[in-house]
Amino acid sequence: MARLRERMAAPTPLSDFSIKGRGVAALKEQLGLAGDPRGCYVLMEGDRPVYVGISKHLVARLMEHVRGTDHLTATLVYRVAAMRNPHGMTAANAMKDEAFLRKFDEARSYLRDLNVAFVEIDNPLELYVFEPYCALELDTSFDAGGWNSFDTH
Repeated sequence: MARLRERMAAPTPLSDFSIKGRGVAALKEQLGLAGDPRGCYVLMEGDRPVYVGISKHLVARLMEHVRGTDHLTATLVYRVAAMRNPHGMTAANAMKDEAFLRKFDEARSYLRDLNVAFVEIDNPLELYVFEPYCALELDTSFDAGGWNSFDTH
């Protein structure tokens, strides 16, 4: 947690992951990474943490958050859009609805304005346990104005 808090003091703009034509290799080089690491990331609105996530491929996942085009690739964008604009449709149908697609694009723009900090965590068990701990520690729940939900499906 101490390493993550250090990184949170100097986060990277999430918009860096949305630049067309810039792929994983260029972003890894920009971030000084040898590979696309497994780890935990925090999305921040200013200096306030709003979401904690984990991935086996951090750079690629962060790119999906801001480049994804549907509810399957940009799951957080979809969640933000649906929470801000509730609808009674299935996710697949919402992604065919012109009005909802505008809200989806607004949510993607919102995410692009966030910052991100991350730490590499190689051990899968440590990674899975760290995500909910981090979400609790940083208070990124819906009730606190964040986007984390650990409801089961």
